[in-house]
Amino acid sequence: MMMFFGTGIMGIIIGLAIAPGGNMKMILTLMGVINFGLGAFFTFTFLTQTHKEPDKRKKKKKYD
Repeated sequence: MMMFFGTGIMGIIIGLAIAPGGNMKMILTLMGVINFGLGAFFTFTFLTQTHKEPDKRKKKKKYD
């Protein structure tokens, strides 16, 4: 997740400030926005996971 955010922010900054003119600015900025969006999506799916209950049928029963 952090990799998507890091590369997205870096792509946006390089695309807007450092890249030479023309299509390259637009492509780098667009790829940065896409990476940032992927980071947001994966963070959302990670934080909204449901806890899975262990299957009780597979648990060994103790016989005393």
